[in-house]
Amino acid sequence: MEAFLGIIIGALASLGVVTYFKAVKKKSLVNEQSVLLLDKIKKVCKFITVEGDFAEIYQYEDVKERFLKMVSSKKKALVVIKAKAHIGYDLSKITLKPDTANKTIIIEHFPQPEVLSIETNLNYYDKSEGLFNKFEASDLTGLNQEAKQHILDKVPESGLIQVAQKEALETIFLIEHIVETIGWRLDYTALNISESVAKKIEA
Repeated sequence: MEAFLGIIIGALASLGVVTYFKAVKKKSLVNEQSVLLLDKIKKVCKFITVEGDFAEIYQYEDVKERFLKMVSSKKKALVVIKAKAHIGYDLSKITLKPDTANKTIIIEHFPQPEVLSIETNLNYYDKSEGLFNKFEASDLTGLNQEAKQHILDKVPESGLIQVAQKEALETIFLIEHIVETIGWRLDYTALNISESVAKKIEA
């Protein structure tokens, strides 16, 4: 009888040890999954939702004075800027929290849309330079930077940021797709989603 009881106790102890190690292994796997998900989302980094085309005319002029300001030398150019602005979201700025118990990724903070990049193509017209004021390679580099800044200043009044805000749901769906690839769930109830976007979700 005592031997039989010892066998039962031994079996129960073995079962307890196996169950414990399985639970530890499962918890470790879930933790690894949450880290993997966060890394995958971070690797996406920047997600473009809106593109805007610009065509602007920019007047460049530079005047240098020589010989005690008695002689001035001017260079100028009419620059036609064709540019493409990419507006979207920098996913590295999103605050994510893993809930390993419920296999859920929670979005606690979602950034505002921003200009992710600007591609410019410059054409020069009516280009002239003075005797003591020639165009240098550095001038062209500076002109390119000024052109990008000129377009960047135009973005707020273009309405592209507002359009990108309405496309925030696309970004959330992208993250949700990444999360669902390994059987997790995305919780974005903490976000302040507008009524129009909420209706789109319900539909």
